[in-house]
Amino acid sequence: MSTDIHGGIEFRHPHAGTDYYDGEPWVAAMDLWPLYDETDYAAFGCLFGVRNYAGFQPLAPGRGLPVDLSSGMRAQLDSWVAAGDLHSASWVSWAELASMDLAAVPDHFVGRLTWHTKSLPWLRHQQLVSDPWPQEALSAVGVPPADFPRATGRMEWTNGETVCTYEPLTVGAVLGPETHWPHVFAVTKALAGRFGDDGVRLVVAFD
Repeated sequence: MSTDIHGGIEFRHPHAGTDYYDGEPWVAAMDLWPLYDETDYAAFGCLFGVRNYAGFQPLAPGRGLPVDLSSGMRAQLDSWVAAGDLHSASWVSWAELASMDLAAVPDHFVGRLTWHTKSLPWLRHQQLVSDPWPQEALSAVGVPPADFPRATGRMEWTNGETVCTYEPLTVGAVLGPETHWPHVFAVTKALAGRFGDDGVRLVVAFD
């Protein structure tokens, strides 16, 4: 059964804690789903330690829902978490996201292979690989291009009817431009420009 992510972005009201503001300190800014609509366990593991098969050192694992969660986010997440329908709730500030080491690598694997046939492009297969690649991976995608040992970034090639992609497993790769995460980070960064790096956070839970 697959695991999906739920949640959204909040900001801290600039007048929170003052005598003339009696609203809640944190305000829901945007749901996550219009920005992020993927199921990527490498990214989930890297950020929150969920399905962390690759062995990343997660940035913000298992913090739970913030005690000062906004009413908008509470309506979306709290009852589901309390009922056990969502798990591994956590949150992370933009300050923490912005300080990530994009070159950091996981403990267990060096890269990720993805492949599909030309006739069934929507049916994608994926495997984490060590160095050297295991035989089952080579059986699925064939021998990679001759210049592969010198490649340090994402590579694509075709082996007959099979279209293959390899990407190194770094934080920058699993959260990079080929994913939906840049959309999340762009909105979070923009809000941080108004409310401060510690005044914006991403709150999530998983099913």
